[in-house]
Amino acid sequence: MGPLVSVSWLAEHIADPQLVVLDATLPPVGVVPVVDTRGRYAERHIPGAVFFDIDALSDHATPLPHMLQGDEEFSRNLSALGVGDGMTIVVYEQEGVFSAPRARWMLKAYGAKDVFLLDGGLKAWAEAGQPVEQGEVKRAASHFTAKLDHAMVNDFAGIQQAITGRGQILDARSAGRFAGTAPEPRAGLSSGHMPGATSVPFTELVNAGRLKPAGELKQLFIAKGIRLGEPVTTSCGSGVTAAVVALGLEIAGAEKIRLYDGSWAEYAQRPEAVIEKNS
Repeated sequence: MGPLVSVSWLAEHIADPQLVVLDATLPPVGVVPVVDTRGRYAERHIPGAVFFDIDALSDHATPLPHMLQGDEEFSRNLSALGVGDGMTIVVYEQEGVFSAPRARWMLKAYGAKDVFLLDGGLKAWAEAGQPVEQGEVKRAASHFTAKLDHAMVNDFAGIQQAITGRGQILDARSAGRFAGTAPEPRAGLSSGHMPGATSVPFTELVNAGRLKPAGELKQLFIAKGIRLGEPVTTSCGSGVTAAVVALGLEIAGAEKIRLYDGSWAEYAQRPEAVIEKNS
């Protein structure tokens, strides 16, 4: 079974007590006023779905955005949401493909085995005539044992090694930010890219609110010179859309995938980091 599940599959299995559905929608970047995705969840969500707040479930001891929590903290927080060991987890977002892959990656990184993304998200679910409900869902507490798989995560030191060794680094930010011709959304950060990185804007992997089929994704990566059989690290602005590219790589057949958790928010503020810009 691949990383995606269909609306029909979820509809068939939604009553399974060992299945949990999570709405993992983050507000789109740069939209003012900020979109209240939790409020939208309360207005309409898949029956039984719990809101998975990526910001709340990130490490607040660091100024960097969306960093992974420690094992004990994440265990405690997931258990309180009613997510337990051995459960089948389906994550979705309200529209498009942006943040749900980050939630799936987080859960996989902490050791959850059966974690899937709903193809098309809430929009596809509703368009198929499936029921929705209102209000916050509170599941009974469970027990989740988080143990971070460090093979899935890269850090600044690892990125430096990848740059020196000419490893594959895929950058999910926009082409303008990668080139250094468009500004970063975070004040004080220079745009540009890591030496040797390849620009793969996450939007290129998406069509009509869904990830492109496996064959198209594979051809996209090959056209950019990506060697799917070799290790690859994905990066972005804050570790969110890097997960979209990581998921695309997984669907395309890559197996040695790491995500740089600090991403550009960390890299660009390190004094020893080399930043390149397209002339």
